[in-house]
Amino acid sequence: MSTGVRRRMGVEERRQQLIGVALDLFSRRSPDDVSIDEIATAAGISRPLVYHYFPGKLSLYEAALKRASEDLASRFAEPHEGPLGARLLRVMGRFFDFVDEHGPGFSALMRGGPAVGSSATNALIDSVRQAAYEQIVSHLGVTDTPPRLELVVRSWISLAESTALIWLDGRRIPRAELEVQLVHDFAALAAVSAAYDEDMATLLKSMVKDEPADGPFAELVGRLIALGS
Repeated sequence: MSTGVRRRMGVEERRQQLIGVALDLFSRRSPDDVSIDEIATAAGISRPLVYHYFPGKLSLYEAALKRASEDLASRFAEPHEGPLGARLLRVMGRFFDFVDEHGPGFSALMRGGPAVGSSATNALIDSVRQAAYEQIVSHLGVTDTPPRLELVVRSWISLAESTALIWLDGRRIPRAELEVQLVHDFAALAAVSAAYDEDMATLLKSMVKDEPADGPFAELVGRLIALGS
């Protein structure tokens, strides 16, 4: 028969538990609206004990953000197999999974939250963007990234962030449509850049040469042709 005695956690185990509890609460409400008392109650410990592991709410928020940023960065990892359009579509699916799971926290981070503006927070946000950038560039098989390609990829990452924030505000556009649209946006940005730069034109040709007729890139071409008919 269980005696009901609670197991004592080690320091690191308790820290990780508090980070997990905070992330769960931040995923449902803006971090600004979550108190240390709520975090303590959800973790089953006292408020002073929370402060024993974290100096304040800001430090706990930054720790939770670090875990979330590592999770988000991992969503951009994709095997280098199959058509590029399909790969990007899978990446967008995982990206929106994260946004869906951590909506209020994601929104607070990008629009301004309790830790926004701190050097630690800025570094974490930048690390996610850089991880996404490096993953996308690696799929294009480019070792020495030309300036126009860097502009395309970084602009697209910024567009994905903005699109996710707008989607969270009422979810008025079906998520699946936005995932496909963002893949189309990538192709469109690359196509516009290719019109101005020979290297980008060569890269664009290599991007689409193995795309299947039922892939997202081919779908974009079909939609554009239909507009002119």
